[in-house]
Amino acid sequence: MVFECFGDKKKVVIAMAHIGALPGAPLYDADGGLDKLIEGVLADVEKLQAGGVDAIMFGNENDRPYVFKGSPASIAAMSAIVQAVKPHLKVPFGVNYLWDPVATVAIGAVTGASFVREIFTGLFASDMGLWEPNCAEAARLRHDLKRDDMKMLFNINAEFAHSLDQRPIELRAKSAVFSSIADAILVSGPITGQPADQSHLKKVAETVKDVPIFANTGVNIDNIRDIFSVASGVVIGTHFKVDGNTWNAVEQARVSRFMDVVNAIR
Repeated sequence: MVFECFGDKKKVVIAMAHIGALPGAPLYDADGGLDKLIEGVLADVEKLQAGGVDAIMFGNENDRPYVFKGSPASIAAMSAIVQAVKPHLKVPFGVNYLWDPVATVAIGAVTGASFVREIFTGLFASDMGLWEPNCAEAARLRHDLKRDDMKMLFNINAEFAHSLDQRPIELRAKSAVFSSIADAILVSGPITGQPADQSHLKKVAETVKDVPIFANTGVNIDNIRDIFSVASGVVIGTHFKVDGNTWNAVEQARVSRFMDVVNAIR
């Protein structure tokens, strides 16, 4: 079992529901407002659920350029959007506010999320500058909000960034579980939509036995068999979009074809 919220599934597919740009972001559509954002993400959620995914994770991938600390307006907006879509959900859900672990935990806690994902540990040189997340603050907030049941999924190697930690990725993963109480470890590629290095995924899975291991980027219908030979789960976004383009809407047929393969594997 991966997590209790997923039932007895041994291989889990978490699908991304990318919310449009939030208030304050350069790409925000002020004329459409929150109503348009809710309409767009709800349409994607319905297609993902119809295609048979196991869980959904709401993310603010459209808030480019990304920030390390979310604004009150955008955090409030994302919370409101998730809450508006929540009555339509038939599967467990999680949230990820890029790239703010404290905001992520806060949104997840108040909306009733089963899990959250972020970069919680490490030190990175990134497109956004020097990246130094505060895991202790995020974990203590989860506890203070009485949401210790909400799983924290640690993305161990950040997209758009290079780790300044010289330890091998498997040792960083093992350390995150030991020192920072990670509930799961996620292994990513260098950028959204690009696969994680299979050797990294394998090394982490061989080293970290206490928690589930997920592939976090670049998962598709052609590599899912290899990934599931190593990992307990995947997070998938780009492959489910029209033409496999991260910024497009979800295409239900792509979801269904992928889940047909997954169901044949597990």
